[in-house]
Amino acid sequence: MATGILRVVDGSKVVDGNGDLVVLRGTSLGGWMMMENFMNGFPGREVQIRKALRKVLGPEKSAFFFDKFLEYFFMDEDAAFLKSLGINSIRVPFNYHHLEDDMNPGVIKLEGFKHIDRVVDICARHGIYAILDLHSAPGGQSQDWHCDNPTGYAAFWDQKSFQDRVVNLWKTIAARYRGNPWIAGYNPLNEPADEEWTRLLAFYDRIEKAIREVDPDHILWLDGNTFSMDFSGFTKVFPNTVYAIHDYCGYGFPNRIGRYQDKPEQDKYIRSMYDRKVEFMKAHNVPIWNGEFGTIYEREEYNPDYIVQNQERYNMLEKQLSIYSAENIHWSIWSYKDINVMGMRYVPPDSAWIKLLGPFIHKKRELAVDSWAYDDAHLQEGLFGPLHKWFEDNIPESYSKKYPWQWRMHMHVFRGIRGITLAEYLVPEFADYFAGKTFEELDEIAQSWSFGNTVGRDELNDLLKLHSTMKPDDPHLVNVIPSANTGNRKGLDGVFELSPLELAKLKQK
Repeated sequence: MATGILRVVDGSKVVDGNGDLVVLRGTSLGGWMMMENFMNGFPGREVQIRKALRKVLGPEKSAFFFDKFLEYFFMDEDAAFLKSLGINSIRVPFNYHHLEDDMNPGVIKLEGFKHIDRVVDICARHGIYAILDLHSAPGGQSQDWHCDNPTGYAAFWDQKSFQDRVVNLWKTIAARYRGNPWIAGYNPLNEPADEEWTRLLAFYDRIEKAIREVDPDHILWLDGNTFSMDFSGFTKVFPNTVYAIHDYCGYGFPNRIGRYQDKPEQDKYIRSMYDRKVEFMKAHNVPIWNGEFGTIYEREEYNPDYIVQNQERYNMLEKQLSIYSAENIHWSIWSYKDINVMGMRYVPPDSAWIKLLGPFIHKKRELAVDSWAYDDAHLQEGLFGPLHKWFEDNIPESYSKKYPWQWRMHMHVFRGIRGITLAEYLVPEFADYFAGKTFEELDEIAQSWSFGNTVGRDELNDLLKLHSTMKPDDPHLVNVIPSANTGNRKGLDGVFELSPLELAKLKQK
């Protein structure tokens, strides 16, 4: 039973209604009410897939399929499982499309709260807090796929009408959940990316006031700029607010900055990456929330060395979790379920989902369409290598930096050509896999995501269980690398990390 609404006290503490300290340790429902290509298996963006399936299936079958997907994805068994791991919170990402139509802006679709209400109620029954996360805003608050932006242009920052709609939406959400003790608070905008900074700061000023006018009690959970990696523009803190970093590390991804080998210099890098991101919170004595972190896992059918490499990534993740436990911060790993990429549970090969879509998912991987979990080494030498070099040869270095500036030039090229243009061609092909499916078949496909039909990633879940309730004085943490003064490096080593050598070269420039 909840003991009142959580609140921030004494600067950096979150407490319940009894004044007892609460440290939220949890996961996220990524790929659920904001579906993502690498997590669910489609190309492009959710808005494109929904439109394509509506065309192939018709409006009735399409609506049925997506509704059943949302239902099966998270049910009572899922909450019970998470509770057994010591998980006490879930970040609940959602797409604004569920709650508002672009052709009817400002008019909230109350029926869109159906599954959010259901998940909040399920979590409450199991003593799990929910943090509501607007993952996709009108116009796109970032340039990337994970806000359902199909263009690469973050129009949210250039058009006030988009911001007005988000303010209106959050006022409705705040009114709906005001007084609910199992809502840990509101995450108004996931991973904003504002090149100018001033627009984000102005929006946070505005959204804080708007929400507080309706609901003065719930905590705000605010992401940093540029994918929640950069806090250099923040100069003040709001009351009753927690600030969020996203602490992905390149050692957890194929072909980023190399494989993790338990080397002292690698551990120092992991520590320095974290220290830089939390510098703002520590300077202002406010709570720290690591709203996203995690690694990509290799699969037997693609990588014969998958067992060894996955263990390396578990080892790296354990180093990160040990820092978080020693610092006693809040965290939410990304993510709970997917198609066997980085989830705590995944849809197996013998499921109806993979039986239907497996050949397409394999094709998508071979083409390296997805921006996040890609491994495109096989495409570089004869295809994209020359293309990237052509860009580099023809764009003077003084013009080669483009926001988001963490992305090197070839990553901007990659996202435009493969992640957007190629994906647009693949969307109809994906949708045609569903052609002619009956309601019964669609129900079976959607049911692939139910708890009993998914497989747990035991090594990961055991690690999360170990750290979900760990205190800073635990003997397990005796060898954690202490904090060092890293200075503000403006996000160089964030989601799209550069190698230490590349970092040194960039600094020289």
